[in-house]
Amino acid sequence: MTPHDDRATDSDVLVIGAGPVGLACALLLARDGWTVTVLERWPSPYPRPRAVHFDDEVARLLAGAGLGDRLGALTEAGDTYEWRNAGGETLLRFDWSAPGPSGWPTASMMHQPDLEQALVETAEADQAITVLRGHEAVELVQHPDSVTVTTRDSLGGEHRFTAPWVVGCDGANSFVRTRMPTRMLDLGFCYDWLIVDVRPHQDRLWSPANLQICDPARPTTAVSGGPGRRRWEFMRMPGESVEDLNTETTAWKLLAPWDLTPDNCTLERHAVYTFQAQWADVWRSGRLLLAGDAAHLMPPFAGQGMCSGIRDAANLAWKLGLVLRGEAAAAVLDTYGSERSAHVQHAIGMSVELGKVICVTDPAAAAARDSAMIALGADPERILPPLPPPTLLGGVISGGPEDASAGQLSMQARVGRQGRTGLLDQVVGHGFVVAATTDPRAVLRSEQLIFLDRIGARLLHLLPVGAEADAEGAALDIDDVYLPHLRKAGHTGVVIRPDHYIFGTARTPVELSALVDELRQQLTAAPAPSAPAGDA
Repeated sequence: MTPHDDRATDSDVLVIGAGPVGLACALLLARDGWTVTVLERWPSPYPRPRAVHFDDEVARLLAGAGLGDRLGALTEAGDTYEWRNAGGETLLRFDWSAPGPSGWPTASMMHQPDLEQALVETAEADQAITVLRGHEAVELVQHPDSVTVTTRDSLGGEHRFTAPWVVGCDGANSFVRTRMPTRMLDLGFCYDWLIVDVRPHQDRLWSPANLQICDPARPTTAVSGGPGRRRWEFMRMPGESVEDLNTETTAWKLLAPWDLTPDNCTLERHAVYTFQAQWADVWRSGRLLLAGDAAHLMPPFAGQGMCSGIRDAANLAWKLGLVLRGEAAAAVLDTYGSERSAHVQHAIGMSVELGKVICVTDPAAAAARDSAMIALGADPERILPPLPPPTLLGGVISGGPEDASAGQLSMQARVGRQGRTGLLDQVVGHGFVVAATTDPRAVLRSEQLIFLDRIGARLLHLLPVGAEADAEGAALDIDDVYLPHLRKAGHTGVVIRPDHYIFGTARTPVELSALVDELRQQLTAAPAPSAPAGDA
């Protein structure tokens, strides 16, 4: 059979996989004007929930992808999260009631099909994005300046699609990954858990909203599944088969202690999942790139699986956009894998460590664990390993030896600009941000300003509330966050990447000018990756 050549759908980027990561990647690319074709093997979105959580950084990224006005209706805040032992004593307590540093709720609980539907609707409304369902990728050929992907539709017809770049967001069994010289590195941490999703017929107060029961007889998770839904996760115990655990009868039996029955709730799903800890050692091969589950798998105990995939999309989208625009060397894409792999490995490692605490089945070991945690006051900062650092260890960041802020995730607060007040992204828009206590336009050279304009940078002169702010770049620090932070650090300016990580900071206007030169040099000369992916 000769494949049909779908020239009408040729685009700047082909994304394989229309899950949350693939759709977010497409939306972030289309936001900058690039055309994207998304190829999805399944004819309709997966109807069952998988992830139930995202954090404030990912909420900011989803808002930047066009979902900001919809997130409130799609989520409920996960204000509290407690770990308790079999006797009901509190082992850990997380207070997530305050907004996170990215300006959004610290923890948002959601029903993944609802989030995916919002992503689909946003993508379908964007004329730069074409989503084609029922197209399974069956062949892929790299050319010097493009990639051709052949798909097979539900009727057996074959189609060809061509683009300069292909991003594989096609899950744990990634087709794109099979066409790359990569392997999955495995920590060998595997447990089977029964996932049970229910929809109570009446509202109930769940206190705490999110609960981890560290009972050696059956470690159990009970959390929000998004508005109007709840999720339970039950660990498979020694001597128990997957077949015995994964039945509707078993699900109802395990839900009975929470007074959940077929009379008062709907069982939406029960399924056994094997939690794994893996990541790819190569994230880019020529014109092929991986993101999301195609590049990493992790246990759910830190709630960072989907979050990590959305971070992948944000990191990749701005770099790929600059390469397409000709403002960055293609080799800059090598920093995508090194930056994200280092962050993902930390997230996986932390998830494994949490799992080692949770998955204890020996009563004596559990009793010793409980005593130690209670003695430390149930304080996460004293008990647990640190959260995944929102810090890049290398890649496209300033190499200044004294710039401790380079690579850190920037905060987000409200600003006022040209008659508008809101969070920084809402008021300023997306892209690079060059912000300073003096007007950047007054201290940067004309060629630097031209370069910043070409890469879509926003230039801000930060001013205190009450100052005159009529100039084009003037921005009032409404919440009194940015200016005090810069003063405390001894900085006069900062350059922030489109994925909200700090490229570098400057103590003087002269250093700010040098920082812009360094950014230009790194983009055009392609900085060396922080470390080979998988070795960080």
